[in-house]
Amino acid sequence: MPEQEQTSLANLIIITGMSGAGKSLAVRSLEDLGFFCVDNLPPVLIPKFAELIEQSNGKIAKVALVIDLRGREFFTALSESLNFVKDHFTIHSEILFLDATDSVLVQRYKESRRRHPLAPQGMPLDGIRLERKMLEELKHSATQVVDTSNMKPAQLREKIISRFSHMESSNLSVNITSFGFKYGIPIDADLVFDVRFLPNPHYIEQLRPHNGQDSDVYDYVMKWPETQSFLTKLLDMLHFLIPQYHKEGKSQVIIGIGCTGGKHRSVAIAEYLGRMLGTSETETVRVSHRDSDRDRP
Repeated sequence: MPEQEQTSLANLIIITGMSGAGKSLAVRSLEDLGFFCVDNLPPVLIPKFAELIEQSNGKIAKVALVIDLRGREFFTALSESLNFVKDHFTIHSEILFLDATDSVLVQRYKESRRRHPLAPQGMPLDGIRLERKMLEELKHSATQVVDTSNMKPAQLREKIISRFSHMESSNLSVNITSFGFKYGIPIDADLVFDVRFLPNPHYIEQLRPHNGQDSDVYDYVMKWPETQSFLTKLLDMLHFLIPQYHKEGKSQVIIGIGCTGGKHRSVAIAEYLGRMLGTSETETVRVSHRDSDRDRP
């Protein structure tokens, strides 16, 4: 299909996942991007929505539907509905699955004093485990899984906007995120690079409290020959890979840069890459730092 036809397709985003993982915040973020959003829609109504989208003649081009799955029959209905849309309509559809660890979900239920919908009279953990088992197959079929365990609301909002704002244009969205290996690798990263071999500012007393966005820390990371050699090779590879992703119709590339704690080296390298890759007219480049503020009081 020619590129201009691909970029003119209407977009349908299905937001689902674990209760308490952030679906309400995700849909509000998509509303801010101009999506027409509907909460808690039965999956069997998705084809009717697809019909309305096509009949709007482009007036409704971006739709997000929040679907909470409570049983196997809902997953079956969702799968059948999306297959029907794929076969009968020219609409691009994606499934965004929001997840979090059991311990984080339990804590969120305690803080909100809400009852889990699958365990209204029991312990929240019982409902969480049952829901996770029900949603296991759906998670595997999702277009993107976002783990919100370590995300503040503002970070999740930034993640959603970064992920779906590319639908405003035909540019490839390049998202560079720094992280700490001790907190886990970002599960949605397409490419992950380990910079723990670089000299660590953590061991310099006056640099330790700051992060890689601070000029002193940034300059320390950048001054080493091994840093410059690594960046030369990395940029050469990214300048080759990114156009190939774009050529194949990929709308987004997520690049993870990791060090031990995600505060110094990875942040500095991510900032550098953002500046160097952000000069292209065919890509939209965004930089975020998942773990840089973790040790702040």
